[in-house]
Amino acid sequence: IKYRYQKSLLKNLSKVKNTQKITGGQAVVHSLKKEKIKHVFGLIGSATMEIFDSLYQEKEINFIGVRDERTGAHMADGYARASNSPGVILAGQNGPGATNLVTGIAQAAAAFSPLVSIAGSFSTKDKVQDAFQGIDQQSLFKPITKKTWTITETKKIPKIFSKAFNLAMSPRRGPVQLNLPRNILSDSAKFNIDQNDKSYETDNFSEGKKKDIKKAVKIILSAIKPVIVVGGGIKYKDKFSEVIKLAKLLNSPMVTAAGHGDAIPFDCKLNAGQMGPRGNVVASRLVKEADVIIALGTRLGFNSTFYSYENLNKKANIIQIELEKKMIGRYFPVSVGICADASTVAKQLSNEIKSKNLRSEIDGWTKQYLNERSNYLKKRDEVLDSFPIQPSNLFKHLRKVLPKNSAITLDAGTLCLQATDALEYYNPPSLFTPLDFGLVGFSFACGLGVKVARPDKTVVSLMGDGGFGMTISELSTAVDYGINTITIVMNNKSWGAEKAYQRDFFGERYIGSDINSPPFDKVAELYGAKGFRVERNSEINEAVNAAIKCGKPAVVDIAVDPKALYSFRRDSFKYKKK
Repeated sequence: IKYRYQKSLLKNLSKVKNTQKITGGQAVVHSLKKEKIKHVFGLIGSATMEIFDSLYQEKEINFIGVRDERTGAHMADGYARASNSPGVILAGQNGPGATNLVTGIAQAAAAFSPLVSIAGSFSTKDKVQDAFQGIDQQSLFKPITKKTWTITETKKIPKIFSKAFNLAMSPRRGPVQLNLPRNILSDSAKFNIDQNDKSYETDNFSEGKKKDIKKAVKIILSAIKPVIVVGGGIKYKDKFSEVIKLAKLLNSPMVTAAGHGDAIPFDCKLNAGQMGPRGNVVASRLVKEADVIIALGTRLGFNSTFYSYENLNKKANIIQIELEKKMIGRYFPVSVGICADASTVAKQLSNEIKSKNLRSEIDGWTKQYLNERSNYLKKRDEVLDSFPIQPSNLFKHLRKVLPKNSAITLDAGTLCLQATDALEYYNPPSLFTPLDFGLVGFSFACGLGVKVARPDKTVVSLMGDGGFGMTISELSTAVDYGINTITIVMNNKSWGAEKAYQRDFFGERYIGSDINSPPFDKVAELYGAKGFRVERNSEINEAVNAAIKCGKPAVVDIAVDPKALYSFRRDSFKYKKK
C-alpha cells in the first residue's frame, strides 16, 4: 500500500507544472533547449539582446557568432542536412539583419533543408513605416518559407516555437521564420519550463499502399531495361541500404539525381553516378534508354532533367515514390505514383519481387552497363597532367588524396558542376550542393556547418575564386571557433559560367566576367588560418594532404586554366546564332 501511495504521489507531482516568470528572451532559449538544440549560428544585434543574455547563461547551447546573416544561414543549412536535425540561425537585428537572411533562407527552401530562422523585429507598439530599421518581415519571408510567424504575445513563444520546429521537420522539410518584436522579448510571462520531449521526429517510415506496390511490381516484372533513379529522399539513416538490396535483386543499375551523387556509395558496382545534363555519359544513357524508371525519393527535377525528354526516355514507364504528393508526376507523367518513404517502399518492392521471375534480358542490359562504367572510370583516371591545371587533372588528384570519410560541399558555377560527378562519395550524406537554387557563395559557409554537425568527417569545400571572395570573412568564424575545414579555391580569375556564355554565344564580348583577387593563401594566414598555393599538378596532393593535417581551417588556392570554360546551359541560348 505504501509503495502504491508513493507511486501515485510521484505521478501527481509530475503533473504539477514548474512555472516561472521569465522574459521572452529566456523563453526563447528554454524553447531551444526543449528541442534539444546544441548549436545556434547567429549575429548579435540590439533587437534581441534578451536572447543573447539568456544564451550567455545557457551552457548546453553553443553559440557560434558569424560575420554575415546570409552565410550564417548557410552554416545552419549545412548543419541541418549533415545532422538530420533542425539548423538554427539567429539574426539579432531587425531590418538589415533580417533582409540579409533572405538568400540563405531561399537556398534552404530549394534544398528542403529544415532551417529554423529567428530574427528580431521592431516593437509591436510601432508602425512599420515609422520604426527604426522597420520592414514588413512577415511579408518578406512568407514566399520563401513553409511558414512565417510574427509573435505578438510573450506567453505564446513556447507554443509557436514548438509548431515551427515540428513544421520544419515534417515532410517535405523546409525553412520556417520566427520574427520576435523587441517588446515581446523584454516583457515577462509565466511559463512551464520543464524540458519535455522535442516536438519533431527525425524519421519517416510511411508505407506504400499494397495495391500500388502490386501494380508497380507488375510493371517491374515486364522490364528489360530497368533503372533506379535515387534522390535525396534516401540519403539519411542508412536508408540507401534498402535501395541497394532492391537493385541487386533486380540486377538493375542505379543512377543518382543531380546534386545527390552521394545517395549511393561510390563503391557499389550498380551505381552509375549522376544522371542528366550535370551527370556523366554512362548514367545519362541509362535513363534515356530505360523502359522502366523507378524514381525513389526524387522529383525528377530541373537539374536532373531540364524538364525535357531529351534527358529521359519518353516511352519509359515511370514508377515514382515521393513524400510530397504534389511532386508525383509534376514534371513527367507516371504509371504508378506512391506517396510514401522511398526506403520503406524499396523494401516493400523487394519483399514482393523475391518470389517472382524477372526477365532474363535484364542481365544483358546490366552487363553492357558494367562494361561501359568500367571503361569510363578507367579513361577518367588516365587523363594526363598538363599545364596550366585542367579541372579533370585536379579532380583526378582529389580522388586519390581525399579520405573516404570526406564530406564535400560545392558552389554553383561550371567548375563545381563538373566536380559534382567527378568526385567520389562513400558515406551518405557526404555531398552538399546548392541544388536547384544554383547559388554562388554557398560552399565555404555550408562546410563550416557540416563540420560542426560532423566533427569526425574531413570537410572539403570547393569554390571558384568569385564565390570565395564573397564569403571570405567567415574565415574569422572558422578560426575563432576552431572549425577546421579545407577550402579548395579553383582560381580561374573569372566568373567562369558567364565568361563561357560570352565566349560561345556573344562573340567574345567580355564585360564583368574577369576578376582579380588577392592571393587567398596569404589572406588565410592573415586571418590565422593556414594557406597553401598550388600552380602545378605535382603540388596538389602534397598541399591538400598538408591542409587536412594542419589542425586549422585551411585554404588551398589552386591556379586553374582560365580557358577551361564550359557552357552548361546551352539550351538557354538556342536562339543565338554564332
